[in-house]
Amino acid sequence: MSYAGRVTRGLEEVRDGDTIWRFDVTFLTSTWNCIWGRGCLGIGPEPAPELGLGCCSIGADLGDEDEARMISALAATLDRSVFERHGEAQDGGIFSDETRMHTRVVEGACIFLNRPGFSGGAGCALHVAALRAGEPPTEWKPSVCWQLPIKVDWEPGAGGTEVATVRAWTRQDWGAEGHSMAWCCTEGSLAYDGDTKVVDSLRGELAELVGTEVLAELRRRIDAQGG
Repeated sequence: MSYAGRVTRGLEEVRDGDTIWRFDVTFLTSTWNCIWGRGCLGIGPEPAPELGLGCCSIGADLGDEDEARMISALAATLDRSVFERHGEAQDGGIFSDETRMHTRVVEGACIFLNRPGFSGGAGCALHVAALRAGEPPTEWKPSVCWQLPIKVDWEPGAGGTEVATVRAWTRQDWGAEGHSMAWCCTEGSLAYDGDTKVVDSLRGELAELVGTEVLAELRRRIDAQGG
C-alpha cells in the first residue's frame, strides 16, 4: 500500500528484547492527520461530514474486562457539562449488552459522542473531560479509539520472539462494517494535508504503544534517512 505524499519505503525493524517492532515507515512519514470536524466524511454507507460522527458511529470495542471497568468508572465521573448523553447513560448504562465489551450506540453514534453544537464541546466526552482535567486522552478513552488510525498486528517470531507490525488501520480492519463504508480516512488523499509527519503528530500515541525508547530509535533512523 502507498500513502499520499510519500514514496513507498517499506518496513523498518527495531528490536526491543523479545519484541521485534516492524514499522510502516511510509505511513509514519506521511502527512496524514485526523480531519474530524474539518470535513471528515464518517464511516457510514454515505458521506456525512455535517453529522460530525467521525469513526464513532458503531461504538467502541473494549479490549478486556479491565478496560471495561475503567471506562465505566470514568463515565461515572463525567458531569453533564461535558457529557451530552449523561441522562441516557444514567438510564440505560454505557454498554451495548451484558458482556460489557462494547459501548452503546445512541441515535447513530457511540454514547460518548457529543454532537456538533453541544455547549460542553463536540467530540468524545471522555476526550473532552481528559483535556479539562489536564490529562492525556489516552488515559481516558478506549484503546481502540485513541490508537486509530494506528493498528498493531502481533504474530509469533523465531526463537521465542514476537513480531509487532505497526501500520495504518485499513478498511478491512473494520470487519463487516468496512465493506459498506463510503470512506476510510487512510485511503485517498483527503486526510493527508497535515503540517507534520505522523511519527511526530501521533508521538504520544506511538510512545504509549511501543515505548519511548523504541520510538526514539525509530525517529533517529527516519532522520538519518532524510525522512
